Amino acid sequence: MRSSASPLRFLPRAAELYPAKTAIVCGEKRFTYRDYFVRANRLGNALLHLGVRRGDRVAYLGGNCHTLLEAYYGVVQTGAVLMPLNIRLRAEDFAFMLNHAAARTILVDADFIPVINSIRKHLEVTRDYIAVSPGQSGDYWDYEQMLAAAPAEYYINPLMSGDDVAELFYTSGTTGKAKGVMLSHRNLYANAVNFLLSLDIQSTDVLLHTIPLFHVNGWGTPHAITYAGGTHIMIPRFEARRVLELVAREKVTICCMVPTMVNTLVNTPEIGSYDLTSLKRIVVGGASSPETLVRKVEEKIGCTYIGSYGLTEASPVITNSVLKEHLQSLPSERRHRLQAKAGLPVVGVEIRVINECGQEIRHDGRETGEVVVRGDTVMSGYWHDAEGTAGVIIDNWLHTGDMATMDEEGYLQIVDRKKDIIISGGENISSLEVENILYTHAAVLEVAVVGEHDEQWGEVPKAFIVLKPGVTQVSGQDMIDFCKARLAGFKVPRRVEFVSGLPKSGTGKIMKSVLKKAGGD
Repeated sequence: MRSSASPLRFLPRAAELYPAKTAIVCGEKRFTYRDYFVRANRLGNALLHLGVRRGDRVAYLGGNCHTLLEAYYGVVQTGAVLMPLNIRLRAEDFAFMLNHAAARTILVDADFIPVINSIRKHLEVTRDYIAVSPGQSGDYWDYEQMLAAAPAEYYINPLMSGDDVAELFYTSGTTGKAKGVMLSHRNLYANAVNFLLSLDIQSTDVLLHTIPLFHVNGWGTPHAITYAGGTHIMIPRFEARRVLELVAREKVTICCMVPTMVNTLVNTPEIGSYDLTSLKRIVVGGASSPETLVRKVEEKIGCTYIGSYGLTEASPVITNSVLKEHLQSLPSERRHRLQAKAGLPVVGVEIRVINECGQEIRHDGRETGEVVVRGDTVMSGYWHDAEGTAGVIIDNWLHTGDMATMDEEGYLQIVDRKKDIIISGGENISSLEVENILYTHAAVLEVAVVGEHDEQWGEVPKAFIVLKPGVTQVSGQDMIDFCKARLAGFKVPRRVEFVSGLPKSGTGKIMKSVLKKAGGD
C-alpha cells in the first residue's frame, strides 16, 4: 500500500498482539481477535471471488452485528468501498442510494430481505445479493457458506492509497435527495487516532455499541477499539433495560450515545438494581446536551459524561468536552455546564467560528457564528456532486451550518443549526436554549422546540413535550409560566403540545423537520 494512513492495519495488529482475547460479543456468540481477523479475511477473499474489485461499492443493510464489524475490514481491504445503509429508511430510499452509488454488491440481514426484494427490479447495477443471517435467503448467497469456502489468508489491495474512498455514507437530506459522503482511508485513520487519544482508549476497554454502526462508521469505534485490542459488545438496537443488563454482565467501560438514549437510560425505574460500576465514560453526541442530563448521569450511574460534536462530513468527531486539568475541581454546576458543551477540538482538527463577514467571533461565550472546520478528517466530498461539495468546502474549510459560541477556555458550545434558529420579530432564538430550560422541569422527559408561523412576528417558539410516565397534572400554561420565569419574553414558547413520543432518526436524534411539517410551520 502506498500510504500508511489506513485503518486496515488496525485489525492485523490486534490479531497479532491479542489473538486469544475476546474481540466481539454478539448475542450468544463470542469471537477472539484471531477469529475476527480470519473471518474478515475470508469475507474479503469471498468478495474477490465474486468479482468485487477496487473502487466497487459494497452495501450493507442490517443492525449492529459481528458481520458488520467484519465488513468494516473485509470489504475495504479488497479496495472496495463499504456503504452501510440506515435501516430506518424506506425501500424507495434504498433504491435511490444503491443506484446513485452504483452499488455492485449488497449484504443483507434476513429481516430486510423482503424490503430489498421489493426493489430489486429497480436496481440498475446491483448483481450480488448476500444474506448475512440464516433463513429466508432465497436466491441470495449464504454468508457463512461463502466464508467457509474462502481462503483465510490476509489480502490487502496493493494499489490502494490513503486518499482512496473507503466508506460511503448517505446523509438524510433536508432539502432534497440524500448526499453520499465519501470518507477516505486517511479520514478514517485520523478519526480513529483522535478517538484513541482524546478518550485514552486502552486494551482493557469494553465498548457497548449503542450507536448504530451504519451511522458514520459508528463514530470511529470499529477502528479505535479494534486498534487498542478492546472488546466490542454488540446490541442490535437500543433498549434501555438490555443496555443495563449488558453493562452489568460484560463489565462495559464505555458507551457512545445520543442525548435521547441517555435520557431514557437514567429515567429507567430499575436502573438502581444493576451493577454499573464498570462504566467509566459515556460519550454523548449527535445533538446538544442539557446540563441536567450531565448531573443525572453522575447521580444515577456515577460515570464521566463527555459531550461530543461532529458530523458525517468530518468522519465524524470534531470536539470532545474533556475537562482541562485546572477545570476538573470546579463546583459541580460549572463543571456540568462545561461537560454539556461540544468541547475542545480533537487532535489534528482546526476550528473557527465565523460571522457572516467571515471574521472569527470573540471568544467570550456570547457572540455567535458558524462553525467551520479543516483537517485530515474532513471528507473527500459528496459522491458525484461537485456542486454540493463546493457549497460546503470553501478554501479547504468545511462549513458545517452549525451556529456556536466559543468561550475563553476554547470550549465550543453549539447554539443551533442555522435552519433551526427561530427568527421572531427580528430576534434570533436558539431552540436549544429553550429546550434546556424545559428539561429542568421535573415533569419533562423529552422536548423539542421549533418555529411556528406567526402573522405578527414571523415565527414564534412552539414546544413539543413528552411527559415522564405517570405525570398528568401539568398543563401547557404551566410550562409557559415556567419558561417566563427563566427566559426573556420573546423566547418563551407561545404554544405547548404534549405528545406521546418525538420522531427520531435511526440514531435516536430528534427530527425537528418532521415536527415542523406536522404543525411547527
